[in-house]
Amino acid sequence: MAGGIGGRLDDRTITAWVKKAKVGAAQKRKLFDGGGLHLVVTDRQAAVWRIKYRHGGVERTYADIGAYPGVGLKAARATRDEVKAALKAGRDPVQARLLARAAAIASAGQTFEEVTKSWLDAERKRKRWSAVHYTKSKRALERDVLPRLGKLPIAEITPATVTDVVKAIMARGVRDTAAKILQHVTGVFTYAQAHGLRTDNPALPAQKILPKASASVGRPALLKFTDLGDVLRRADLARLSPAVRLAHRLCAFAPGARISNIVTAEWREFALDAEAPSWTIPRAKMKARDRHHDHKIILGPAIVEELKRWHATTGGKGYLFAGVTGKRYITREALEKVYRRTLALEGKHTPHGWRAAFSTLAREEGFDRDAVELALDHVHDTEIVRAYDRGERLQQRIRLATWWGDRLTQAQRGAEVVQMRKAS
Repeated sequence: MAGGIGGRLDDRTITAWVKKAKVGAAQKRKLFDGGGLHLVVTDRQAAVWRIKYRHGGVERTYADIGAYPGVGLKAARATRDEVKAALKAGRDPVQARLLARAAAIASAGQTFEEVTKSWLDAERKRKRWSAVHYTKSKRALERDVLPRLGKLPIAEITPATVTDVVKAIMARGVRDTAAKILQHVTGVFTYAQAHGLRTDNPALPAQKILPKASASVGRPALLKFTDLGDVLRRADLARLSPAVRLAHRLCAFAPGARISNIVTAEWREFALDAEAPSWTIPRAKMKARDRHHDHKIILGPAIVEELKRWHATTGGKGYLFAGVTGKRYITREALEKVYRRTLALEGKHTPHGWRAAFSTLAREEGFDRDAVELALDHVHDTEIVRAYDRGERLQQRIRLATWWGDRLTQAQRGAEVVQMRKAS
């Protein structure tokens, strides 16, 4: 045991040893006080305190104490007593220190979870997101990120930790989901930088591990009635819950709605007994929020009858497709999974693909371009057209909705081949 008498140090002994150590006489030697507490001179000529201890049969070092004389002998001994107390209680002192630090930071609102909450609130106040987008983003973070990063101090999260989160998401085969969530995580750290909670953004390096997005523009979609009829027949034969089955049908027969509109549809939005049955989706639920009107989808007779039967079955209150296990409504993943796995349509057709099929086939049939675009809630080409075209082209859209429902019904029955032969 180097230095000290009987393993007990005093300031005079320490001062003399440090002076010799800094000129090399005691280089790499340790000056022990007892109970594992000792001093060592680093390469930068600082005399720092260390405590050796054993936990779980392994020798370890507690290093988060400080340098002499900034941290004096009395303070160092007090830390040694804390280490002994932690060991006596069966806890690893280093782990106990990290937990205590995390708790202190948490109380100051500086964990990743607290900063994420502040960032989400800031985005909502800026009104850049719709209510649906806000909810989806919040749930994605709660599902895939907060369980791993939530309790960690925002200032101590490393690029490798963020990368592990992204890899875990990509392991599910959902590249686009991983990219969107990483974009949100990057936003959280940018928010932290802006508020002085850290100087870098550890989410940026994780972008390098994302596979390149597909060169294909738009989502996969089948564009022939014969293929669409096959999808409808296969879905009818599949084992689906009644709610998911009708959600799929609504997606097909009301292509003006996106999947987020489908799963969050509410009975109060439907006018099934009107002269022109319709579904009016509040603007707050739509992707495009830079308009002053809600989005009205004209419903054809085929889907109206199905909705009326569903209304009688469910009681017609709240959400059309109520969820189970405490969820308010079914998830979009439940519907997407049907196409991806149950119907084996991955890379061929998606719930969103009905919009592309509707747009393509309606235009080929000769329907007015503006009527088709209105049905899809697309903006007109110019500000002048948008300013003067306040009409809904209702009669055209009624014919369009009826035509679409009839053609899908024919295709599902396998009647397309017969119709094509008659036409030829």
